[in-house]
This record gives sequence, C-alpha cells and structure tokens, in this order.
Amino acid sequence: MAQSRQNSHTLHVMMQPQQLRVLQAVRDHGSLTRAASALGYGVPTIAHHLATLERTLEVRLVDRDRRGARLTPLGAVLAAEADEILARLEQAERLVTTQRDLGLATIRVGTFASIGSQLLPRAIRELRSRRPVQVEVVEAEPTEVVARLHAGDLHAGLIYDSVDEPAFATPDLEATLLLEEDYRVLVVDDGSQAHDEPLDLADLAGVDWISSRDEDETSHRVLLRACRAAGFEPSILMRTDDLGMIHGIVAEGLACTIATPAALDTRFPVVARATVQHLGTRRTSFVRRTGTSPAAVDELHRILAGVLPTA
Repeated sequence: MAQSRQNSHTLHVMMQPQQLRVLQAVRDHGSLTRAASALGYGVPTIAHHLATLERTLEVRLVDRDRRGARLTPLGAVLAAEADEILARLEQAERLVTTQRDLGLATIRVGTFASIGSQLLPRAIRELRSRRPVQVEVVEAEPTEVVARLHAGDLHAGLIYDSVDEPAFATPDLEATLLLEEDYRVLVVDDGSQAHDEPLDLADLAGVDWISSRDEDETSHRVLLRACRAAGFEPSILMRTDDLGMIHGIVAEGLACTIATPAALDTRFPVVARATVQHLGTRRTSFVRRTGTSPAAVDELHRILAGVLPTA
C-alpha cells in the first residue's frame, strides 16, 4: 500500500504537460523525427521526454521501428486524455492572461440561441455596469452546455428542458427557473394550419417536420412523444438547431416544428399555434455547478432571476 501511494505521488510530481505534448506529436506525425520538427526540438529531446513518461507510468507508450513510431493502445488512451488536459490548461492560461492584461475577471456562459439572444445581452450589460468583468458567451444546445459545466469549461449556462420530462436534474447542478412556456407548432402564416387554432395535432400526420440534430434534446423528445400520442410517427424533413434555417424552411411551407413563443423570429412569415393536445411546457433555467462560484456568476444569477417572472 505504501509503495502504491509512493508511485501515485511520483506520477503527480513527474508527469509534465510537455511530455504529453510530445506524445501527441508522435501520434499525429508518426515518427520521432517529424514530432521533433513539429515541436522545434531535437530527436534526443523527444526520446528523453518519452522515456521519462514511460518510466513514470511504468508502461510502454510508443512502439518504434524502421517505418516510424506509433502509440501502443495504452499510449493512445493517454494521448486522448492529454487532448482534454492540455486544452483545459490552455484555457486556464487564457483566462489568467486576460485578467492580468485587462484587470478583469472572466466568466464563460453557455446558452442556446433563442433565449440567450433575448436575455443575456441585457444581463451582461447590467453585470458590467456593476463590476469589472469580461463575459465569454458559448452558444450550444443544453446537453452540451451541461456537459461543459460538468467538465469545468463553463461557469454557468442557460438551458431548457420539459416540465414533463426533466432532463438535467442532478445533485451537482444548481438551477434557477427563469421562464416557463407551453410548446406550440410553428407553421407558415399563410398556410391552412395558420388560421386553425387550436390545431389538432392528428391533422398534421401528413406533413414534414424539423427536429433537433441531437436525439437527446428536449425538443426532439417532445416532438416524438406528442406525435406518437396523436397516433402517428413524424416524418423528419431536416435535423438542425439553426434557428434561421428552421424559420426559413417553415416560412417556405416545407415543414413545421415544435417551438415556444420566445423562439419566434418575427422577421419570418411564421406563426406559433396552440394545439388541442397539451404538447408540454418548456422551462428555461440558469444553471451552475453546486458550490462556490465566482462573484460575477452570483451577480449574473441575481440579474437574470429578476429579468423575467416565472410562469
């Protein structure tokens, strides 16, 4: 047991980022010579880093022959982990450099497009009027926002899920409800369905639909559940999360989709119609990891919580 603890301590002390970069370069270039050229090192330096890393881990990471060098299975596993580790280190360096050079705290916030464009600009302006802070906004669907929160790549995010099918209730995430809206059907405003309210979803069995690219996204699951409850399987014309594309396709009368009033872009000739059937309720929440957060995240939380009353 004591020897195991000693080995673990040695690993933490001796495995260095530069060794991981060398392993990546061998994987990407297929030889020590080409890896050395890519990194601006001599071949002996590359060989030294690899040998030290292999001694530290007590495994063979690279096989070499006349044709070049390739990673062993364990080497490939470590190189894949190194991709994420080094990306995180580079991100940390960027954040510290920004704070050093600009005197600003930096927070990263993930958001989906429809609500993010409405809520975040006002909230960021208010936040920056209160404290020196830089906000980096990452546009992504809720599943990616949550994944990046778990990975520590984001400080906070705006996500949505369905009241009827909660998707992100986990102990390590703290969520504050901002808005609830009933799902509707988005149709072209001069089509036959545009003037029938409420719509009977069963009457739409013969039309095409637009759905999310990710089958785990709430909107896709809501669409499937609602159509199947109405007695039909939806015919999917396109999978996209691009709001402009979605509105354009609907505006041409090519398909319809499940949406909420807040997602409606009034520049397009489309309308959001209620249905006889209850399609479900979308809730938009501000999420962050449970525990201590930067002061700017706490401030943004308070600002967003006051932007809209919950329904």
